[in-house]
Amino acid sequence: MAVSCVAVDVGPGDGLDDSERDAIVARALAAGAESCAVVDARQELAESCCAPALVANARYEGKYPLVSALSRPIIARHLVAEARRVGADAVAHGCTGKGNDQVRFEVSVRALAPNLEVLAPAREWGMTRADAVAYAAKWGIPVTATVEQPYSIDENLWGRAIECGEIEDPWVAPPEAPYTLTRPTAADDATFALTFERGLPVALDGEPLALAEVIERVGAITGARGYGRLDVVESRRVGIKSREVYECPGALALIEAHQDLEALTLERDVLHEKARLEPRWAELVYDGLWYSPLRQALDAFMAETQRHVAGEVRLTVSPGGALRVVGRRSPVALYDKGLATYDRGDAFRHEDAAGFVRLWGLGVTTWASRQGGAEQDGPTT
Repeated sequence: MAVSCVAVDVGPGDGLDDSERDAIVARALAAGAESCAVVDARQELAESCCAPALVANARYEGKYPLVSALSRPIIARHLVAEARRVGADAVAHGCTGKGNDQVRFEVSVRALAPNLEVLAPAREWGMTRADAVAYAAKWGIPVTATVEQPYSIDENLWGRAIECGEIEDPWVAPPEAPYTLTRPTAADDATFALTFERGLPVALDGEPLALAEVIERVGAITGARGYGRLDVVESRRVGIKSREVYECPGALALIEAHQDLEALTLERDVLHEKARLEPRWAELVYDGLWYSPLRQALDAFMAETQRHVAGEVRLTVSPGGALRVVGRRSPVALYDKGLATYDRGDAFRHEDAAGFVRLWGLGVTTWASRQGGAEQDGPTT
């Protein structure tokens, strides 16, 4: 049986150099593969996955910005492409039986290629993290994890996910050792401005940049001041709770800026309905349903809401990880100072308010006069 490997570079950084590519191929060959394809998918991840996630302000359970979940559809796509190229009849992954990634990889593969069989040796053999480290050592396969520091770290352009080891005790403070993106190195505040078009950042402090560059530069500015760490207990798709630690300085700062600009440019009902659908979008992606008709339909709605999400947002980040929006402006803002001000020059028609309020509350007024209203409710027990 011939085995081919696929390694997909989803960031961060400027891409793999020759030595890094050689190390990946050497690891694959040491594991018994006949060949190893190395794919640069950093821009693909940014444009195909990070962009819609940002537009949807996606945070699973209101916290996790879908770091690992966003890269899995891209990896699955290239895994299927390589399987077709070499004429394979099966694909394999190294996920365990209690994680989310087995769901994401297998559902994505079957959505793209229902005829491919999916193998999961680590799950089938019941291997623990220590077993996997020992297995790699036995066969001379170079890995970075050790029994002493068994952290499972997954990273891409959108951030880093860290689990295992002492992190599994939700009462114990996370160790500093695995953090790399959010180590405080700057002692001063930093203020920067993001320019958005159709809901996506296109420039930083006036300099036009691709989305991937914006993510990394904003992450560097905010992460250097300790911003972007998350310590959460989340609900996995398989039915268990897990304690996870994340570093997402760029992703979280961009979501913060994007939401603020939406508040300035989206009509009230659109803004509220979008906020209602955002958790559903995040849940679908977290659960491995990227390639699903509902996610595609929600993407169409999200894209329509972004036609006028354009303008600038100014943020300040301080040492200690405090980030705040300090200014926003848009040529199509729905904020009208003439309507909002309480000073002279107020353009609001105050005489219209009395009739509006009376009609708005007419149903409640009728209920109160005919059925006793709130006086009849009494305290609940």
